[in-house]
Amino acid sequence: MNGGLQIGKVAEQAGVSVDAIRFYERQRLLGRPARSEGGFRLFGVEAVNRVLFIRRAQTLGFSLPEIREILVLQGDETRACSQMRERLRAKLSTVREKMRELGALEAHLARELQKCERNLKGTRKIKKDGCPVLREIANGDSNED
Repeated sequence: MNGGLQIGKVAEQAGVSVDAIRFYERQRLLGRPARSEGGFRLFGVEAVNRVLFIRRAQTLGFSLPEIREILVLQGDETRACSQMRERLRAKLSTVREKMRELGALEAHLARELQKCERNLKGTRKIKKDGCPVLREIANGDSNED
């Protein structure tokens, strides 16, 4: 086994599962490792660093296809920083838009909850009209207050 780490050792050192290593190989995020005479994958230490890089990039919200592109940037030092800046700007814009959407959803859910709370205060109305939120959803007017 001289000269390489088996897949289990790479997974252990990178803090991921063996299946994750195999998945990254299939996604072309890791190069094809050498094989031992017995057919075991033998990775270099750089594979551990590559997996750690992938995991860190995922924590920034990058998808695996985006990470594949970012990995290519590492080899192009002249354009890497400006290209990465543009990717980060785009990712930040996407996150901010999602936050706006989630804020609107939060407000809408709070309004719907208030309807349920008001309805539960008057038990006669519950039996007569049922749940106002379920009624709105059934009638297709759940966005109305």
